[in-house]
Amino acid sequence: MSQAGLNLKYLRKLRGWTQEEFANKLGIKRSLVGAYEEERADPRLDVLEIVSEMFKLSLDELFLKDISIESGSYLMKRRRQKMMEIADRNIIHFVPVKAAAGYLAGYADAEFIDELNTFTLPMLSGGNYRAFEIIGDSMLPTPSGSIIVGEKTESLDEAKNNGAYIVVSRNEGIVYKRLVRNTKNKDKYTLVSDNPSYQPYQMNAEDIMELWAAQVVIGKVASQQRWDVNSLANLVNNLQDQVSTLNKKMN
Repeated sequence: MSQAGLNLKYLRKLRGWTQEEFANKLGIKRSLVGAYEEERADPRLDVLEIVSEMFKLSLDELFLKDISIESGSYLMKRRRQKMMEIADRNIIHFVPVKAAAGYLAGYADAEFIDELNTFTLPMLSGGNYRAFEIIGDSMLPTPSGSIIVGEKTESLDEAKNNGAYIVVSRNEGIVYKRLVRNTKNKDKYTLVSDNPSYQPYQMNAEDIMELWAAQVVIGKVASQQRWDVNSLANLVNNLQDQVSTLNKKMN
């Protein structure tokens, strides 16, 4: 028997997938995954080719190497090597909502970041990018479920006033807002929603752990929303109230 079955079991558990979830991703029956992991059968070549592409491993590595050696350090080294080989393609790590809590604890951990799914966009080049899934309607017309691709802002001093940012903070978690400078206190910022129904709120500079300037919004195609006259009037009134509140806080 080859090492492939045990490697599949290790890779599945590394991602936290059940046998049923792994089987769905591979397009096979759950019972086959069980047979592979229990070494009652060798994985088919077409299955291993999918796993090879999914985890950026060669077929030889899946067949012959024990990739669980040293608590996964071998796999981590191989993944980093692959990423170095294609670094000029500007790989973007994706942080879904379900990974948000883990990201707050592991955003500075290279191994945690390496485990996130990745993709590339041809229109972005020469930067450090990351993608975040947002939920809620506070940034309408950007709809809930959109993916915001942001470029890393290394310092708060570099942040553009009223620019749209993914803000990673200790108290509020991961939010998508506009960042407004406080003219009287440089250590405080006001976070403003595009949806005027949401009130602005302040955040201390020391609470901001990361800042990603929004560059691209990825979302599903939806039917066009139609506004009646009353809805537009309410929207304008809410916006005026929000601007007045913001001016009072800044003056």
